[in-house]
Amino acid sequence: LMMGHGFTKEHALTRSHVDMLTDQFIVDRAFGGRFEPKRGWNYIFETGKTWDTLQDREMGTNVQKIFKPQTATAANPVCLQCKTQDQILDWAYMGEPGKGAKWSRSSSVVELARSVQHGLNCFTCHDPHAAKPRIVRDALIDALTRKDGDTLWHNDPKRTKVQVIEMGARGYTRKIAILPEYDSRLLCGQCHVEYNCNPGYDPKNQDLSKPTVTMQDARTNHFPFKDVFGLYDHYKNKISFLDWKHTLTGGLLWKAQHPETEAYYNSKHAKASVQCDDCHTPKVKDKKTGKVYTSHFAVTPKAVLKETCLKCHKTWTEEEARYSIDSVKAYTRGRLRKAEFWLSSLIDAIVEAKKAGVDAAAIAEAQEQHLKAHILWEFWTAENSDGFHNPEMARESLTRSVDESQKGIGILQKAMTAKK
Repeated sequence: LMMGHGFTKEHALTRSHVDMLTDQFIVDRAFGGRFEPKRGWNYIFETGKTWDTLQDREMGTNVQKIFKPQTATAANPVCLQCKTQDQILDWAYMGEPGKGAKWSRSSSVVELARSVQHGLNCFTCHDPHAAKPRIVRDALIDALTRKDGDTLWHNDPKRTKVQVIEMGARGYTRKIAILPEYDSRLLCGQCHVEYNCNPGYDPKNQDLSKPTVTMQDARTNHFPFKDVFGLYDHYKNKISFLDWKHTLTGGLLWKAQHPETEAYYNSKHAKASVQCDDCHTPKVKDKKTGKVYTSHFAVTPKAVLKETCLKCHKTWTEEEARYSIDSVKAYTRGRLRKAEFWLSSLIDAIVEAKKAGVDAAAIAEAQEQHLKAHILWEFWTAENSDGFHNPEMARESLTRSVDESQKGIGILQKAMTAKK
């Protein structure tokens, strides 16, 4: 399904925000195996600065390359923008190269990695002077200020207004956005979104021998901020970008990144004014002092059911709340498996059709169906709730994925019959 993409090397379970920089450095798909724990596997119990836990076993070179078998080198400076903001004062808006800006989209990712220490920074969401809510992630600010106004936020009549402030004291443009009130869909949406953060292919370019969109291109730092049904048109037609070439089919495909915000945006819970923090960083009471505070240990609500689900579903028991969550997840996983079966069947059909010498136009049409079906499926493999954030959207998307795969198979069957 994902043959040819770095995510096939390792796609690990999430831990917590404080660990995410360390985990990004050590995951097999990111840095080719050059970074490793200083004290072995039980680094998972360590907290604190990343470089107190990890070491660079290849300090003699800053070249991003594969050092261990079955690893990949998918990391780049843009993907690190959602793992840390240690570099915030040395990064120009959108990662554009500029005089005085130490880092840019095309900087050495190894050198950048060596310079940062912390996972999610407090000042990513809170103004460091007044602790007021703010946005610092440049690609989200760019999406919210796009002239065509085509995002979920633009289409929300109750959207939280944002005040964009340009910061240029260091000689290059930086931007932040101030929020008048907390809106965790925007605060969490700085990272828990689908975004493009890598080189790839322009589908209008017929040369597929190598990626044609490099890190110098602004498309490598981009938020669509749209739900799953708007992504095919957005990537294929609007910005003309796809992530990688499938090894077996030769067709171009898209890779999702954790689109929780877009999945949740128009869900039943969202329409009931439930925000991300209500479920993932709820109000809790200190056992010693009795003081109520906002937990910043972002976690599944299944770990804190009394403080989350049962606050609204007052007649439920914890077991009933857990059963409700698990039932949605189980159903969605079943739909994922169905979509995967038909995607696999379509991939096999394309391979067989190529071997049989089927007309190139029919192959191209089937590859396009593959792209459509793939987007409608892959969104939910990357989305971290197994469909719970929006079960209705998940069902519609995954069943439509099956439809698109079956259409592609039908195109090839017809072409094979005509060839005989």
